[in-house]
Amino acid sequence: MALRGGRPLSLADLPSTIPVFPLPGVLLLPRGSLPLNIFEPRYLAMTEDALGTPDRLIGMIQPTEPERPDKPPSLYSVGCAGRIASFSETEDGRYLITLSGVCRFGVFEEIATMRGYRRVVPDFARWQDDLTEASRATIERERLLAALKAYFARTGMSADWNAINDSPDDRLVTTLSMFCPFEPQEKQALLECETLTERGATLIALLEMGTLGSTGEGAKH
Repeated sequence: MALRGGRPLSLADLPSTIPVFPLPGVLLLPRGSLPLNIFEPRYLAMTEDALGTPDRLIGMIQPTEPERPDKPPSLYSVGCAGRIASFSETEDGRYLITLSGVCRFGVFEEIATMRGYRRVVPDFARWQDDLTEASRATIERERLLAALKAYFARTGMSADWNAINDSPDDRLVTTLSMFCPFEPQEKQALLECETLTERGATLIALLEMGTLGSTGEGAKH
């Protein structure tokens, strides 16, 4: 649960505009943690500006097409706002930050860039339940773990199975959804699931399809 001054955040606490960081295949979910290595000048400026605001929010969102020199890519209609929970600056001028997922948002409209980075007017209303304590997910855990083992074996990925087995269902669904190397459109489907239970079912389906070779091949880790 996101807090401000020791109390839960409400819709009224959220800003009317936020900077957005378009990255294909990168997913942030409410109550998830996303480490980022910031090095492009426009996103260094974005990070500096976000650190200077009370909420420290950055919107993670996927582009729907590759970036071109002459035209910024179109964006998906839903992203997730994350608070800069920690940051450090490297000797070569990069920022290493960790975003903590706060609330999903719809893109109401895009507004003028600032210092090279893009900004939107977010609509948080549909996703305001993200601000409350997460409901418990109902998932087929045994089926999820079996699908995960087969998927990891096919893709050559390794895992800390002790940590996986010890993770509560909610955290497991969030973490796997964020960090399994699914295709961007599949990541977007996971983001837009209305509930954790729906996300768990979608995650299982993607893992099982991946084991059959329908996804995961050619994805970047």
